[in-house]
Amino acid sequence: MKKVIVLGSINMDMVMETDRLPKVGETLLGETIDYYVGGKGANQAVAASRVGAEVSLIGKIGDDTFGSKVYKHLEKEHIDVNAVTVEKNIFTGVASIFKLKEDNAIVVLPGANMLLTDVTNELNKKVNEQDVLLTQLEIPITTVQNGLKYAKDKGAITILNPAPYNEKVVEMLPFVDIITPNETEFEGLLGHSIAHANQFEQEMLNWSQANHTQLIVTRGGAGISYTTESNVVTIPAEKVAIVDTTGAGDTFNGILAACLAKGMAIPEAIKLSGKGATLSITKLGAQTGMPTLAEIEAF
Repeated sequence: MKKVIVLGSINMDMVMETDRLPKVGETLLGETIDYYVGGKGANQAVAASRVGAEVSLIGKIGDDTFGSKVYKHLEKEHIDVNAVTVEKNIFTGVASIFKLKEDNAIVVLPGANMLLTDVTNELNKKVNEQDVLLTQLEIPITTVQNGLKYAKDKGAITILNPAPYNEKVVEMLPFVDIITPNETEFEGLLGHSIAHANQFEQEMLNWSQANHTQLIVTRGGAGISYTTESNVVTIPAEKVAIVDTTGAGDTFNGILAACLAKGMAIPEAIKLSGKGATLSITKLGAQTGMPTLAEIEAF
């Protein structure tokens, strides 16, 4: 089995429950606060590890209490953290999540994540031919592009989860084997919105053929759609009791990378990853809801 190398962000998520957001100059009393290790890089690494992949994470944390807690947590998840470096005089990335009754409001402070720049040495130690590199866009864009190019040159399988979306993604496509946007991010790739739902799959096929890139779009309640050489296959979403959708996309991407590292074919990998993402939304928290392989198989 080949390895999964995740290049990405590491945060501490602080989830505060409150009835409403304060107005400018106002102080409110909240109800509860919970702390979760987050960041797309850490989330996807945990998801891959939970289903049995050998996972290395390349990232950066601050020399603070949160950084220490994050590091220990990732070790407990059986993730190789030798390439998670500690940066002095800066804080670990933090996401302040205000959980409201109707929705969430989030403020992200990237902190040490934005200092993850030259990762050539780490990639050289971790990436080998047929390994899988998975990355996202919560770290500097040049780092993502250089990481994808390096891994592609080494003969690894490269996966880009283009979130949060950045228009520079189009410059990275020559180094991307598989790209996994959601519907909104796919419209960003297209450069225009899709007027009618029945046009969505044709737009996917056209884009994939023009860019020579395997396209997988996570579509929430509409399921998961992916391109083949000549058509688009859509796997309908399964009905479950939704508790928290946070981290569902990260769960999908992490499990997908793990499946490909195990040598699984794309259709089977997508099906298993979709089931894992579905299971993840039945529990509160991004990583707390990420299932093991046994739980997915039972589901």
